[in-house]
Amino acid sequence: MSIAPDVITRPELGISVVIPVYNEEGNIDRLYQELTAALEDIGRDFEVVAINDGSSDRTYDMLNDLQAKDARWHIIHFRRNFGQTAAMAAGFDAARGEVIITIDADLQNDPRDIQRILDKFAEGYDIVSGWRQDRKEPLFLRRIPSMIANRLISRATGIRLHDYGCTLKAYHFDVAKGVQLYGELHRFIPALASQMGVRVAEIPVKDRARKWGSSKYGFSRTFKVILDLIAVIFLLSYFNRPLYVFGAAGILVGAVGSLLGLYLTVFKLLTENKIGDRPLLQLSVLLMVLGVQFVSTGIVADMIMRTYHESQHKAIYFIRERRRAPATRDDELEPVS
Repeated sequence: MSIAPDVITRPELGISVVIPVYNEEGNIDRLYQELTAALEDIGRDFEVVAINDGSSDRTYDMLNDLQAKDARWHIIHFRRNFGQTAAMAAGFDAARGEVIITIDADLQNDPRDIQRILDKFAEGYDIVSGWRQDRKEPLFLRRIPSMIANRLISRATGIRLHDYGCTLKAYHFDVAKGVQLYGELHRFIPALASQMGVRVAEIPVKDRARKWGSSKYGFSRTFKVILDLIAVIFLLSYFNRPLYVFGAAGILVGAVGSLLGLYLTVFKLLTENKIGDRPLLQLSVLLMVLGVQFVSTGIVADMIMRTYHESQHKAIYFIRERRRAPATRDDELEPVS
C-alpha cells in the first residue's frame, strides 16, 4: 500500500536536514559521523530526514540501521527512483525544523559549513545558498556549463546566485513548505520562492572531491535545465495571468496576418491581379487563425487559473508577518454619555 505524505504545518524542532540518497552505500557511514558531529556542535535540537530514492545497493539496509541506533534520523524509502526533486519534496513535507537544510549525501558538501549557513541565516534571510568557489569537477564538462547556466538563470529569474546547483542551502520553514516541486525544479527553489518576496543570501562553502561512487548527473541534464528554466520563467511572470503571454502572442501574430491580408486586398484592387494562388495569402490566413487560437488558449488558461485559485482557496499573495492591536471586548468599552 502507499503511504500518504506526512505534511507538517508548523515547526516543532530547531533544524531539519533533508538529504536525498541514491546508491550511496559507500558514503552512508561517513555521512552519519560527519553530519551528526557537525549538528551536535551547533547545540540546537535537530532531525535528519534521509530520502532513499529507490537505491539498488545496500543503502536501504544501511539507512534502516542508522535509524535503529539514532532516533533523530527519519528515513523515507521510495518505491522506485523518482529523482532528486521528488526526494526534496518528500523531505520538505516531512521536515519539522524551523530551518530546513538541504545537503548532498556524497559528502562533496562539508557538513561543518552548516554552522556558517545558519549564522548567515540568523541575519534575517529566508534562504541562504552555498557557493562552491573552488569546485573539484572537470572544467569543460561541468564547471563551464554550470557557470553559463547560473548566469542565464540569474538573468532570467532576477535571483542572482553564482551557484544554483549547490545543494547546501538553508530555507525558512514557511518557504520550504510553500514551494511546489515537480519535474527537475529543485535547483530553481530560490527562484520559485522569489514570488513570496524572500530575502536570499549566498556564502562561499567548501567543495570536496567525491571519495566514493560517481556523479548521478550526465550531459543530458543541460537540456532539462533549459526546459525547466522556460517553465520557471512562465511560472514567475505569467502564472496568475496566462492570458498576458498567450494574448500578446495572439495579437502580434494576428496583426501580422491582418496586415498581410490588407496588403493583398489593396494589391488586388489596384492591379486586378489574381491573389488566390499566392503563398502570401495562405500565410496571412494561417497567421490570423493562429492569432485567434493563441488568444483562445489564453482565455481558457485564465479560466483554469481562476478555478485553481478559487476552488482550492489558493492565495495570490504571501504575508511575511502580521501586526495589529489586540481586540477589545465590547463589555470593556466605557458607555457614551
